[in-house]
Amino acid sequence: MKPEYIKALLALEDGTIFRGRSFTGHGEAEGEVVFNTSMSGYQEILTDPSYCGQMVTMTYPLIGNYGVNEEDIESDRIQVKAFLVKEYQKYPSNWRSGASLAEYLKDNGVPGIEGIDTRALTRHIRLAGAMRAALSTKELNADALVDRAKRIPSMLGQDLVKEVTCGKASLWQHGRPVPVEGGLEHFQWPDEPGRWRVVALDFGIKYNILRSLNDRGCRVLLLPAHTASEHISRLEPHGLFLSNGPGDPAAVTYGVRTIQEQIEERPTFGICLGHQLIGLALGGKTFKLKFGHRGGNQPVKDLKTGKVEITSQNHGFCVDMDSLNKKDISLSHVNLNDNTLEGIAHRRFPLFSVQYHPEASPGPHDAGYLFDKFLDMMKVHWGDSSE
Repeated sequence: MKPEYIKALLALEDGTIFRGRSFTGHGEAEGEVVFNTSMSGYQEILTDPSYCGQMVTMTYPLIGNYGVNEEDIESDRIQVKAFLVKEYQKYPSNWRSGASLAEYLKDNGVPGIEGIDTRALTRHIRLAGAMRAALSTKELNADALVDRAKRIPSMLGQDLVKEVTCGKASLWQHGRPVPVEGGLEHFQWPDEPGRWRVVALDFGIKYNILRSLNDRGCRVLLLPAHTASEHISRLEPHGLFLSNGPGDPAAVTYGVRTIQEQIEERPTFGICLGHQLIGLALGGKTFKLKFGHRGGNQPVKDLKTGKVEITSQNHGFCVDMDSLNKKDISLSHVNLNDNTLEGIAHRRFPLFSVQYHPEASPGPHDAGYLFDKFLDMMKVHWGDSSE
């Protein structure tokens, strides 16, 4: 497909204007503008549910050179509102490529914009903070577009989990979620000796988390985010996993309530939004970061071992470490760029969580051992065998 180049305007709520051109035809989008520092992995970024409600800017200038494929997805659809790049590469060259990035975006109704001064936009976000913005190829009046940006709801207070969570219970089978027929009332775990039964609450889960658990011998049942605690208990899982997801964690009150009721019952592992919800469930507070952490090069220090890991991250909110009760909770990891909290563990209950993404996709695999830690926790809690 030959790209269609059409003038596009990006207007930020503070009145800053960026001009570019669409390589996906006419389109409009509204949302919070953020940036990602990864050099590759754009298809995984596009399909990460944690980006719901956001327009993503890539700091790496050349995007699209290896096309897209059916394997490197992290959910069932593109999640970002719009994709902003410096220079789109319209001729992909990779043996795994099944289509161009432009075709992929256009088929999903997501605007792709190139020619934006992404260095200037990234610097502006770093100095002024992530902010609301409106994008259009139709409305090219800057003042009108700025006014539209100012009317967009703030990310603070938004429960975006409801837009990305699964509609019904599903088992992760053959590399995809398979809906459970008949509902949870009649659900029976597959008879597979030696497999750990894990319930994963879907706040916007990435597929590679499910792959990582499955590869380690877990049978994973994916449940909607609003699933009540009593339904989880009735399923008798060996472990509870709390996923990543978008929006303000303080707005996901139903998730916090479920975690509080489950926290003593079984080993629990949380990632990203799951980590933030655990922090809230333990009596802590969360706050919005100025421009967030998004990319595959975030340095995190393990406070117990002193080891530094390079991690993949995607979040705009953080748990306030000073709000946590240190008598019951130990701080396990911190971000070396800004000293924000990256991990906690409970001193009495089998529970731990991290703010970053050990499943990567994209990004380094330094933290993959955390899935093994979750398995070890289940082995200790239930005995060495899951039978």
